[in-house]
Amino acid sequence: MYGAILGDIIGSRFEFDRGDRRKDFELFTRESTPTDDTVMTVAVADALLSVGKDATTEEIRKACVASMQKWGRKYPNAGYGGRFIGWLFQDDPKPYNSWGNGSAMRVSAAGWLYDSMERTREVARATAEVSHNHPEGIKGAECTAAVVFMGREGASKEEIRAYVDREFGYDLSETLEEMRARHKHDESCMDALPKALRSFFDGNSYEDTVRNAVSLGGDTDTIAAIAGAMAEAYFDISYELEHECRNRVPKDMRNVLWRFVENSEKELCAVDKDGFIVEDGFFSQLR
Repeated sequence: MYGAILGDIIGSRFEFDRGDRRKDFELFTRESTPTDDTVMTVAVADALLSVGKDATTEEIRKACVASMQKWGRKYPNAGYGGRFIGWLFQDDPKPYNSWGNGSAMRVSAAGWLYDSMERTREVARATAEVSHNHPEGIKGAECTAAVVFMGREGASKEEIRAYVDREFGYDLSETLEEMRARHKHDESCMDALPKALRSFFDGNSYEDTVRNAVSLGGDTDTIAAIAGAMAEAYFDISYELEHECRNRVPKDMRNVLWRFVENSEKELCAVDKDGFIVEDGFFSQLR
């Protein structure tokens, strides 16, 4: 979950081709801020924590709708897509057959909270179906959560790649260089997942993975959020980066992060709980 949020923050200032598709950029500046990817990642985590590990899929769907609407309405200017912002403010929101990459960028908590691949994928599917119920939207969420689950369980990249090939069938034949060459801004799961997966498989650390993702251009915050979620589970991230993450989100989101760490398989960080209760920092423009 830290990995997804940091990927979003790092990639945010390069979205819509505001960068030059290089890896050697300054990791954080004052323009590095959370977007809708962070808000929805927190919303899904909050929902899953609230209903508990044994919740039914219907309970998970209802909790996700309520939580996503609560957090989305609290931070309405975070950069949502047009159809999703409408969904956030409907009285009785329905799924709208979306294959957008939003289902994958918000799902990372599901990869940490459950004890089996079957349950992880079941929950990931439920979190997607409330809005992104197109098969590609569901597949993107399940794939992201599955890679996170395998990474935190200690699987090798070869094992993860074999599972992804067998279960999800994404075309990963392109290199990062070839992906850059055919660049266009695309917000679909069909485009984002191969880019995020290739960024992860080619990365040699969390930071290198995120730099790979950002260097592809286009929807950089979301691609980096998805790749970052995968990379955190496999490589882990430094306490310094975790601290940077907490300092760039508001207190209410830091409280969800703390609950998430307490309830997941993620190792507790060295910073004590008071480290989560600091000033709101760089998130003020989203309030």
